[in-house]
Amino acid sequence: MPKILLNKLSWIILTLLFAVACTSNDVYFQYKSVPSKGWSKDSLFTFDVPIKDTSATYNVYINVRNRGEYRYQNIWFFLSKTTPDKKQTSDSIECYLADQRGKWLGSGLGSIMEMPIIYQQKVRFKTVGTYHYKIVHGMRDSILRGINDIGMRVEKVGSK
Repeated sequence: MPKILLNKLSWIILTLLFAVACTSNDVYFQYKSVPSKGWSKDSLFTFDVPIKDTSATYNVYINVRNRGEYRYQNIWFFLSKTTPDKKQTSDSIECYLADQRGKWLGSGLGSIMEMPIIYQQKVRFKTVGTYHYKIVHGMRDSILRGINDIGMRVEKVGSK
């Protein structure tokens, strides 16, 4: 029990330090927790990203928090995006969470690692409004264990 409390306390402190220390161009940043029993192949995470400036360029990140018990070096995501004018696109992305020797990439405290993965770089959104993203894992396991949270971050990187 104390180890769980220590991990939660560490993440709270890390999050507060990150929030205070960084000046950010984030227009959206949210994490969703994976159930403790694991991430079902049928479960999806949704993120509603509001875009107000179509002249700016943005970077879109998928963020992963994993525990040391995650069994793989990589993870596959299947993504779909619906624009405010109802156009849909689908994509898949492979993300590496560990190097060839099994050393976790990213940063973290305790047994939880955090890895931001660039999904789209210097992209322009053509329409003002809310963009709906859906993410499912594309791994072979029916229940994927060792993933704590899935997040999405969209940052403004410039304007025209």
